[in-house]
Amino acid sequence: MGVKLGDIFQREKIEIKELSGRWIAIDAFNTLYQFLSIIRQPDGTPLMDGEGRTTSHLSGILYRVTNLFEAGAKVAFVFDGEPPTFKRETLQERAKNRAKAEDMWERAKEEGVSGFKYAQASSRLSEEMIIDSKRLLDAMGIPVVQAPSEGEAQAAHMARHGDVDMAGSQDYDSLLFGAPKVVRNMTIIGKRKLPGKNVYIDVQPETISLNDELDRLEIDRKQLIEIGILCGTDYNSGLKRVGAKTALKLIKKHGDLESVLKARDEEIENYDEIRDLFLHPSVTDDYNVKMEKPDPEKIMTFLCEERDFSRDRVEKATERLKEALKVGQSRLDQWF
Repeated sequence: MGVKLGDIFQREKIEIKELSGRWIAIDAFNTLYQFLSIIRQPDGTPLMDGEGRTTSHLSGILYRVTNLFEAGAKVAFVFDGEPPTFKRETLQERAKNRAKAEDMWERAKEEGVSGFKYAQASSRLSEEMIIDSKRLLDAMGIPVVQAPSEGEAQAAHMARHGDVDMAGSQDYDSLLFGAPKVVRNMTIIGKRKLPGKNVYIDVQPETISLNDELDRLEIDRKQLIEIGILCGTDYNSGLKRVGAKTALKLIKKHGDLESVLKARDEEIENYDEIRDLFLHPSVTDDYNVKMEKPDPEKIMTFLCEERDFSRDRVEKATERLKEALKVGQSRLDQWF
């Protein structure tokens, strides 16, 4: 879900080609959930192999990440580790919501009506899917980084230290974790239908610069984190009827979170721990951001022989992947 700060940020829309030559640390869980939600059959059923194992996430990695390579982007996938203890309630609530959505989807199918939105909301990322994703990424030569805790925090750490150019995530948490620049919509560009409406919009990549936004809003990063806490994060529910714009006004009026809570005579449990988590998250320097040469045989064996992908389509995608990396010897020297 992430913190809902979209109403106060200005985002710069860019063309996918503008990511050429840029290293991006992608929040893996966030992106895989996108694939599981979007890459589905018309009735909402995810792509599956002959044994009923979901493969939508693998399809997204192969085809949509290859599109990024063709645009010249370079990516590393950062996977979540152990979640903070006070996130467990949020995770349990999400599990309940997914179970409820799955029930609604089944009911819609029985009634013969569209339940696509319920199917999307029921998406689950299993341990097997995570293992399979890492296996495919490895075969494609894409760096995999294992975060000790939150993937977005690790991606932000890598960007702050200059090992990547930006963090890639749909959520705004990366900015609270201190990512200097965040790119959204990288892997979901194209036409997208608005929920509950027969209206399609164009989705294209967009970037947000942390320092530019802090200067424009006339706040510092600690205050931005406090705005997020007032709205509600993955670790707390926030104050009732307080959205991003209201939270911004409150922080600018009172100066800090403690003063806001005192003025309103309200409480937020563990707010100091949550703030400290964003300011000083658990991260690691044990990673290597370097592309390796893709292994077409491993890709074909895994996807075609074990997960029932079309051999013709995988061969074409693999050729596209190899060709994307053959844009002159100087380009190859940078990548390998």
